[in-house]
Amino acid sequence: MSSAAGWIDRRRLLGSAVFGAAAATSGALMMPGVLRAQGSAVKLGVLHPVSGALSYSGQQGRLGAVMAVDEINAAGGIKALNGAKLEPVLGDAQSTPEGGNAEVEKMNSAGVAAIVGGYGSSICLAASQTAARYDLPYVVDVGVVDAIVTRGLKNTFRFGPGFGVIAKTALDNLVTINDQAGKPAKSVMIVHEDSAFGSGLAKLLNDQLPGRGFQVLDTISHPTPTRDFNNVALKIRAQDPDLVVPANYYNEYVLLARTMQQQRIRPKGIYSVLGGAASSYKFVKEFPEAAQYIMDCNHWFDPRSAKSVALRKKVEEKGEFYTYEVYMNYSCILLVADALERAASTDRAKLITALESSTFSGHVMPYGPTKFVNGQNQGAAPVNTQVLGNDIQVILPERFASAKPVFPMPRA
Repeated sequence: MSSAAGWIDRRRLLGSAVFGAAAATSGALMMPGVLRAQGSAVKLGVLHPVSGALSYSGQQGRLGAVMAVDEINAAGGIKALNGAKLEPVLGDAQSTPEGGNAEVEKMNSAGVAAIVGGYGSSICLAASQTAARYDLPYVVDVGVVDAIVTRGLKNTFRFGPGFGVIAKTALDNLVTINDQAGKPAKSVMIVHEDSAFGSGLAKLLNDQLPGRGFQVLDTISHPTPTRDFNNVALKIRAQDPDLVVPANYYNEYVLLARTMQQQRIRPKGIYSVLGGAASSYKFVKEFPEAAQYIMDCNHWFDPRSAKSVALRKKVEEKGEFYTYEVYMNYSCILLVADALERAASTDRAKLITALESSTFSGHVMPYGPTKFVNGQNQGAAPVNTQVLGNDIQVILPERFASAKPVFPMPRA
């Protein structure tokens, strides 16, 4: 073939290519859905203690987070990012602050847009601090120690209530319940786990209970895990308080309650503040006699919300329990998705700004309007529950109540 002929063939080939490209462009213009390709997946860190002493709560938290991700993706992803799907980057904090820090480092390297979770207060304290080094938005699911949001970290947001609000609500409601019953309770013993959660709560209660008319007879701390509460039960029997106030994680709470039941220790009431098992359907189903009549001030779902009722059905259809870890994490993922929609970006600084200005209301909690002040949601509030008739009923506030409190506990 001559060079001239070769040049003509190449020119024809080039012309065909240009024509094809133009046709493709024309087709794309006529079909805008083709041109607007789906956005790249948005990576979200989902951090929980799914092994170690806090593993049950961590697994429940992960369940709620993943259910929210699946729901958002099934509904079309993040619309403002061309339908980008959420991609959960799962991390195991191993029930330690150090484990939480290691996972944050991995998630940052993986390019996550934000992190949700932590569960334990000590894990949240450490992990959010590490995330702050990378200006990485961190949404706390449960951790209640107020130092999590009072350190001035611009990246950290807590959707649920903290110690201060929960303790005040718990004590206000305790006084109401005791007054309505004729003030039968005057003395208290506190049993708490010795990490940031339990120790901080015990200090608050020791500071505030005397001013509410209750004498604190003793405060007993224990590590997590603890396998034997017989000595603690003996101390409770010896001092015979009107109220026992536990502040423990799930396994220790169950063991304490069962030990008291087995030793026939029956105070006028067991009144929990953030009781690890007191507001748990799992505890009620597996140990109904030990759980009966226990009161708690804790995280809870909005029983009037159709969305909350539907979520409970989905969780129970999976053979799981509808615990606070589930719906707290479910709501936190929805909160982050709402911020992504408004930011229309995965840029961390823009996402932090969107979270700061959040008015998110698509959750399943009995909260007022979402409003973050220094990282704390001002609309968040706990409720009081009581185990009655193998079920958990809301007893306060009255607008959510499904039953009236039974206090003092009936003697066996």
